[in-house]
Amino acid sequence: MRTSNFLLAFTLLATGADATTIEMKVNGLVCSFCAQGIEKTLRKNPATQDVLVSLENRLVAIVTKDGTDIADADLRKALTDAGYDVKAIERTQRSMDELRSRLKQSQ
Repeated sequence: MRTSNFLLAFTLLATGADATTIEMKVNGLVCSFCAQGIEKTLRKNPATQDVLVSLENRLVAIVTKDGTDIADADLRKALTDAGYDVKAIERTQRSMDELRSRLKQSQ
């Protein structure tokens, strides 16, 4: 019984151990003040490891801490309550470095 509990716990930890990047297409981003406000709001969530806001690409990306997640509904509510329109939410395995590099190339 103990062995099976240990294996179950290990399996659950192993499947949720990688950080996830949540990429959102957001309309209504018009200034650096918008970006700062969104970043500050999202960093308050204990699951947030890093945040990236690109005004030019209407992109808000969050990297969650290992083994954590933030529900789409919570993200949508936080941004909608702040006055923004969330068009899409996608979970990826892209790192923030990859995203920053891709955004630099598109400019």
